[in-house]
Amino acid sequence: MSNDANHGAIFVVDDDPLVLNALSVVLSREGYQVTGFGEGASFLAAAKARTPACIILDVQMPGQSGLDILKELNAQQYPAPIFIISGVGDIPMAVEAIKSGALDFIEKPFDATTVITRVREAIEAWTRRAQRGGTDVLSKTFPGHDLLTARERDVLNQIAAGSSNKQAGRELGISPRTIEVHRARIMEKLGAKNAADLVRIVLSEMPRMM
Repeated sequence: MSNDANHGAIFVVDDDPLVLNALSVVLSREGYQVTGFGEGASFLAAAKARTPACIILDVQMPGQSGLDILKELNAQQYPAPIFIISGVGDIPMAVEAIKSGALDFIEKPFDATTVITRVREAIEAWTRRAQRGGTDVLSKTFPGHDLLTARERDVLNQIAAGSSNKQAGRELGISPRTIEVHRARIMEKLGAKNAADLVRIVLSEMPRMM
């Protein structure tokens, strides 16, 4: 599999010039074409005009926050993975961002190797999903199916297949901790008390898989 197709444009949005420059240098060295934005308005205009391979967005932005930007971009439906940059104190906001459509979050301070690996894995997972046409092997008739976002259904597919958080994260290009965030959200939406209960709800309308 060639990486050339994956080494496309990456949009980085951060009001801190040092962070913006550091991410631009690191990702450019890997062959990505990086465009930096210091605020939300110019980024939104660019992201609506063309779709990059990946977006890295600071959750703490002056004026329009990362959450505001995600909502205006309609991140749940956006056709590229979106990472949120988050400080330790911003974790609740990062979790909220994931609920609003961000793929995952990268904690500050971060190292170059981590950022490169996470971005590459996310783009590759996104490409695999697109090639499969967003395949949803789950039955569409189990109670609450329509309450789930496309990403939550992806995670539920992995849970129903018996994948661990680590295996599911690797397949979907997100961290095990973020899988946990999605799992909790799915259980809440479907009224499941635990993982076994969750699988029972999902498989209740799938006798051929029993």
